[in-house]
Amino acid sequence: MPMTRAQKQSSIESVNATLKAAEIALVVHNNGLTVSQMSALRADLRAVGAEFKISKNRLSKLAAKDTKFEGISDLFTGPTALATSADPVSVSKSLVDFAKTNDKLVIIGGAFGSQKLAAKDVETLAKLPSLNELRAKIVGMLQTPATRIACVLQAPGSQVARVISAHATKG
Repeated sequence: MPMTRAQKQSSIESVNATLKAAEIALVVHNNGLTVSQMSALRADLRAVGAEFKISKNRLSKLAAKDTKFEGISDLFTGPTALATSADPVSVSKSLVDFAKTNDKLVIIGGAFGSQKLAAKDVETLAKLPSLNELRAKIVGMLQTPATRIACVLQAPGSQVARVISAHATKG
């Protein structure tokens, strides 16, 4: 059943709004995925704050106009879908992990901001630590000095005196 003009316009506006809100847009071929596989993929992407949309290529090209992702319009050929997110690493990891276990999902490329990405670039991006992992590392680094100070303060008085004496001789 063909789409009406209003449905097409609604689809274009929806994809356009998604692209404007995203930091990264990745184009994949999804030919032959079953409904359960698509549901699992959507659930994985939703868990990391990403969106996964399937729309007609011509409508996706129109939706990409006047966005920072206009350069990926040439990737919309064949059975494509669009994954978008504010966190580039998490969405890349999810897609690469899913593609490893399912050969029917093929990452074509995409864009991070106005920088166009090839499939290899997406795989490289997936190897980086996620935003949450980086935050955890920073918190760990910040907590380490406080832990050391607490250990020194809990030490017997003679050890504290030695530490103070050592700092006095440095200065």
